[in-house]
Amino acid sequence: MHTGSCLCGGVRFTLTGPLEPIQVCHCGACRRAQGSAFAANIPVADEAFVLERGEDLLQVYESSPGKDRVFCRTCGSPVFSRTTAVPGVKRVRAGLLAGPVSSRPAFHAFVDDAADWWTISDDLPRYPLRKPD
Repeated sequence: MHTGSCLCGGVRFTLTGPLEPIQVCHCGACRRAQGSAFAANIPVADEAFVLERGEDLLQVYESSPGKDRVFCRTCGSPVFSRTTAVPGVKRVRAGLLAGPVSSRPAFHAFVDDAADWWTISDDLPRYPLRKPD
């Protein structure tokens, strides 16, 4: 079990079960949504995400058709995203989890869209777009 929260602590959640590997996304939308070079996401089944408090603070923004980005309306912390293309799964932002976190990055996606000011310096697999199924 892992716990997490937004920056102000108004949104708190628990993840049950083992964590999937972290997915590092470099697409332009994730970069803008995070205000950083990439987003570090952990896919979590809807039933494994338990919102402990802050449901009234969650704001949904549909960044593209079928893609929602959910964040805390008080502090702006991105909490998770979800897409109709992958029903039943949330992509929780790894930076919100209280440590220790056993999961590690598994790959980089959308590297063709990566920030030109950030160097990917590890040997993880890299995909020009999304990771193939």
